[in-house]
Amino acid sequence: MAVRARPDEFFDDLETMSAAAREKHLDAGLAAQVRHAYRHAPAAKGLLDRAGVGPGDIRRVKDLEKLPITRKTDLLEMQKAALPYGGVAAIPGEAVERVFISPGPIYEIQPSGIKWFAKSFWAAGFRKGDVVINTFTYHMSPAGILFHEAIRDCGGTVVVAGTGNTDLQIQIMKDLGVTGFVGTPSFLMTVINRAGEMGLDVRQDLTLKRAWFTGEMLPPSLRKTFEGDYGIDTYQAYAVTEPGGAIAYECRRKSGMHLMDEYVTEIADPETGKQLGPGEVGEIVVTPIHNRTWGLLRFGTGDLSSYNPELCPCGRTAWRITGIVGRAGDAVKVRGMFVVARQAEQAIMGFSQVARYQLVVGRRQHRDEMTLRVELKDAGADIAKLSDGLNKKFQDTCRIKIDRIEFVAAGSIPEGKQGIVDERKWE
Repeated sequence: MAVRARPDEFFDDLETMSAAAREKHLDAGLAAQVRHAYRHAPAAKGLLDRAGVGPGDIRRVKDLEKLPITRKTDLLEMQKAALPYGGVAAIPGEAVERVFISPGPIYEIQPSGIKWFAKSFWAAGFRKGDVVINTFTYHMSPAGILFHEAIRDCGGTVVVAGTGNTDLQIQIMKDLGVTGFVGTPSFLMTVINRAGEMGLDVRQDLTLKRAWFTGEMLPPSLRKTFEGDYGIDTYQAYAVTEPGGAIAYECRRKSGMHLMDEYVTEIADPETGKQLGPGEVGEIVVTPIHNRTWGLLRFGTGDLSSYNPELCPCGRTAWRITGIVGRAGDAVKVRGMFVVARQAEQAIMGFSQVARYQLVVGRRQHRDEMTLRVELKDAGADIAKLSDGLNKKFQDTCRIKIDRIEFVAAGSIPEGKQGIVDERKWE
């Protein structure tokens, strides 16, 4: 039985909906968004027409499988062909409030007044009385202003710092009694290291209590440093600019990121577009259902993750993604499951006895096979015990079994041939 958190833990009632209520909310929001996009966004109408699907055919989240996935490269081509918005705008030009620019360039329109990131900051503990330094850029990118608005939605005071100038940022933090940091984990580490070089004790001379990160994943080792060595409570969020903003965010339990109910988020096979089940690694595919200005349907982020449908003890009921494990181009599909290079490396190189490895994917009698070739640091290692450990850890992490483990002599794995090697031939 999940323990319900304090009422002030939640930003709105959507976060604690029952499974039935959430399904109804997402299905209804999706159907309305598709109808609106079909009527007002030419690109959405073209997408459905080419798929032989009418707006009335998309009534449930499962129905999204009838549509192809649109990716950033597609959006770039659409905008080149039909400037400025590629037919994705679902409002007339004179109604556009603001335009952001992401690399490409891609022109994105967004309305004000939507609580884009507020849930994420609220879950991280930002409240009235916090003085928060925002180190994301306000220039062209949506990051700075969207995070700014979210901090204000939570009642905090925003220090408009932007990027760079580490020494000045430290002075500002000291002078203003900054309690919250918003930026990337690597930049906060840069700030901490520089503060030490300046003779400051971060715990004593600064007043940082919490930090909120996006743009980079937060490694467990770095979180341990921030929280254990400096007493900074850390949270992270997953965001993508093209569909509108925050997709998922951490709660105080920090055991995965809760999906936002302002989007329909799928974990899908990037090759077939089919939706995947709990624990299966696939591409994060997003359809905003709260933003009527932008008729973007089924946007593929290129990021790989999996989801956990179990209830979180924090009281939030939304499914959680388990973090970003890689990019679609870094994954190899083996026996119907995606094996992601970064996940494989974490599983295998976590064993201190392993010097180098190569995961070879081949085919034998119409079946995919995986052979793990391992160079050892110590020839005297217990091979049987290590084999069992490697296979168990790999299966737990990547959800697929290694067929064979070969221990090879030092130097057997050539430079540039480490990692996953796909030797299958599809003749």
